[in-house]
Amino acid sequence: MESIQQKAVIVGVQLQNDTNFAYSMEELRNLAAACDLRIAGELSQKASRVNPSHYIGTGKIQELSALLEAEDAPIVIFNDELTPSQIRNLESALDRQVIDRTILILNIFAERAKTKEAQLQVEVAQLQYMLPRLTGLRESLGRQGGGAGLKNKGAGETKLELDRRRIEERITALQVELQHQVSRRQIQRKQRRKNEVPVVCLVGYTNTGKSSLMNVMVETYHPGSHKQVFAKDMLFATLETSVRSIMLPDHKTFLLTDTVGFVSQLPHHLVKAFRSTLEEVTEADLLIHVVDYADSEYKQHMAVTDETLKALGADQIPTIYAYNKADLTEQPYPLIQGDSVYLSAKEKSGAEELTQMIRSHVFNDYIQCEILVPFDRGAVVSYFNEHAHVQSASYEEEGTRLTLECRVADYERFRNDFIEI
Repeated sequence: MESIQQKAVIVGVQLQNDTNFAYSMEELRNLAAACDLRIAGELSQKASRVNPSHYIGTGKIQELSALLEAEDAPIVIFNDELTPSQIRNLESALDRQVIDRTILILNIFAERAKTKEAQLQVEVAQLQYMLPRLTGLRESLGRQGGGAGLKNKGAGETKLELDRRRIEERITALQVELQHQVSRRQIQRKQRRKNEVPVVCLVGYTNTGKSSLMNVMVETYHPGSHKQVFAKDMLFATLETSVRSIMLPDHKTFLLTDTVGFVSQLPHHLVKAFRSTLEEVTEADLLIHVVDYADSEYKQHMAVTDETLKALGADQIPTIYAYNKADLTEQPYPLIQGDSVYLSAKEKSGAEELTQMIRSHVFNDYIQCEILVPFDRGAVVSYFNEHAHVQSASYEEEGTRLTLECRVADYERFRNDFIEI
């Protein structure tokens, strides 16, 4: 039996010069839907600033109260992060459960977190959010019986039973545990650097098809390897970084990394907690900015991604644009135009074109050469057969003649083991 969706009303304040207001309210609707909440009504106010005590003005409070009554909605969601006093004042004025944008996103992350690291990161973010809001939230959760409508299964309530000091201790313990996970990943990253394998990172707004695109790449170059990553048409399906090694037919290898999707006003608690996951992005050799080309708001989504990359310090990394879901538009695909490629992960079309673009960016340290390897240096021939693109091999009196394309680093490494022709 399907669970009965809880009704909620969304509320936002449009400040002067805010041209993205309609878009951010639409995004709030999507976030609420991802939390299994049904939007029964919407209220907005234009103002020069947010009301410090109640977020919206007194007149609007009465209007909101009437709307909640009329729709019989037990939950009201605000389009910004509320202060502890705003939550308290709104709850007593409206006698409803008050949720802000941040807690909504935290809930989705808590629901989606599958790996140990993602779960730790989300819990740290939740606790840091709750700490200054303990009193207001405790009353709210007590009245609503475990945070109705949110899928956290009362986890919020049990955490709030802890007093402030125990929460702080818990945060410290979690951060120590997270640090171990981070150190482990840094060791893995160092190892990759040592192997000099280029790192290509998929970035973009949430639900643009990054994981689906990664699966198409894995399937194209490693059919039947069962190395697919989880991909689903929902916000924040991917919270953990997945890395897959892609070996091309000519033995060139790069690592493809899938990352958590971005959303506007990503709560700073989350950005801080997910810092280590997002660091993968800052160390990439190339970014593939995946865009849902069929979404009418795609330009807005691209701007959100650019802002997030800038905040991470990753805005200087070479970037190519993958306009995905072209099958749902009039745009011909697969097609390369400048630093953009139009493709469809769903139709598995465009992987070769994307690879062609990746090649031109990350494999520029290769040289073409012809060498003669003495017979007593057989290991060098084996190495090149495995790690280089050997175009032809013939056996002569002095040894094996190879025509090949290899990495400059490998050429230098075996310099003394062959004769250049």
